[in-house]
Amino acid sequence: MLSPLKPSSGKLLISEPFLNDPNFRRSVVLIAEHAETGTLGFVLNHKSDLLVSDLIAEMESADFPVYYGGPVATDTIHFIHRCYDKLNDGEEIAPGIYWGGNFEALTILMNNNSISQDEIKFFIGYSGWGAEQLKNELEENTWIVSDQYHPDVVFSSNEEEVWREAIINLGPKYAHVSNFPQNPNLN
Repeated sequence: MLSPLKPSSGKLLISEPFLNDPNFRRSVVLIAEHAETGTLGFVLNHKSDLLVSDLIAEMESADFPVYYGGPVATDTIHFIHRCYDKLNDGEEIAPGIYWGGNFEALTILMNNNSISQDEIKFFIGYSGWGAEQLKNELEENTWIVSDQYHPDVVFSSNEEEVWREAIINLGPKYAHVSNFPQNPNLN
């Protein structure tokens, strides 16, 4: 079934249940930027084995998890947050959800333990699609576009529940999909 919504900043891309690409298996991607030239987003539910303190020396006590944002530019670090009142910076990509911000202010806040893990999420790399690539993948039913979610889903650290909750939030028409096994041969 073709996704009824078109992609745009702040919407989610929810992978179909049997997508075998290891980069996107049972993934929920938050779209940060969408234009005619392409789309950029972050996988919300693929946690890496790294902590922020492993990657950013200036944040030596930041034991926050780092998520695998996608297979593009894995030598870059990105963050989304919902603490504009503390950072006073960032590009709003959904109501109350911001991408990026002032790194110096972030470093001070992180070192002072003034930001909690449910307010910010860090990523290495990002997910990117060329001009027609995402459109083609949507036509192939690889993704469902959703704007039905609570910000808590975006900042959840429960990786397995993020995909399930995103599917359930699509409504009763899709809720049964949330119970599909990852491997249909195990059914």
